[in-house]
Amino acid sequence: MTRTEHVKRYSLSILLPMLLMAGVTYGVGRALLAWPTGEASVSRILAADRTPLWNGLTDFGSSLSDTPYIVALTAVAVIVFRLVYRRWRESIFLIAAVWGQSLIFLATTNIVDRHRPPVQHIDPAPPTSSFPSGHVSAAVAFYCGMALVLSTHVRNRVLQVLIWALGIALPLAVAFSRLYRGMHFLTDVLWGVLLGIGCVVMAARAILYRRGRLV
Repeated sequence: MTRTEHVKRYSLSILLPMLLMAGVTYGVGRALLAWPTGEASVSRILAADRTPLWNGLTDFGSSLSDTPYIVALTAVAVIVFRLVYRRWRESIFLIAAVWGQSLIFLATTNIVDRHRPPVQHIDPAPPTSSFPSGHVSAAVAFYCGMALVLSTHVRNRVLQVLIWALGIALPLAVAFSRLYRGMHFLTDVLWGVLLGIGCVVMAARAILYRRGRLV
């Protein structure tokens, strides 16, 4: 297979699923705007029970997926994977998962344009809209992507479980933090989880588990 054929194959196996996920994300977002969901009550309950302790804990939880941190951590992981595994497969997989969700998020959030919950926002509201949660989708793509790579190269079952426990717990902490701090509705967070999972699966099928030599 020529280099051009390799590029075409990998492009189709990544771009087509991304276009599909973007289309579904847009459709779900517009549906949420059209049909009342009653989610504001969840946001009000969380806002009414805020405490200084949980304000601090969720500030840290939300920061686990702040854009500068995710970009920096992804860059470090890409370099480490290349040096340790002596190939590009794991590095390209992580880039595709993390940046795939980011591109889908950026392509859909502003055209959906969902307002944020009607409660006090502890964090400054970014210019993007509430749906979907970019913090959550980025957290799932990065931390679950890392867990998938690391657990694949570890033989010890206990260590694999610990890796996945951490890989799942961190995105859940981000999700709860964004809800608690009034930055997203429940469906924003849930769709962020699904979007992140979709991008990890897409990148794994296209790159991590693809047979043959990467370009």
